[in-house]
Amino acid sequence: MACSCLCAGNAPLLDLGHEHRIDGFCDLRCLTVSPPSYKIASQMKKSRGHFNIVLRPEPEGGFTVLVPALPGCVTYGRTLAKAKKMAKDAISGYIDSLRKHNEPVPTDDDSLVASLDLEYAEASRR
Repeated sequence: MACSCLCAGNAPLLDLGHEHRIDGFCDLRCLTVSPPSYKIASQMKKSRGHFNIVLRPEPEGGFTVLVPALPGCVTYGRTLAKAKKMAKDAISGYIDSLRKHNEPVPTDDDSLVASLDLEYAEASRR
């Protein structure tokens, strides 16, 4: 049986056999079946950005991940898959911090990525 009192709002509630007061509210003995934050999260506006990452293999194993568009955004993962997941988490946290401080969110949307092979002289040993 679902509770239809005013405290239920739009979230489905489980009626525990309580009495409703004249003002339409119950004595808060309803149990929420699904979290109300689900509606809030689904209504939030989403933004999308492109972020280049650099995955650098480490001698002891795993990969360090650098995010060039976000200075200081560095993370690590034991595998490529874990490193990419950690990068997503790090980027999300970085963006949350920027938004909290009302700062713009830089992205790599217009960046070009290239690699260079370069010959250089080795230092002489003395």
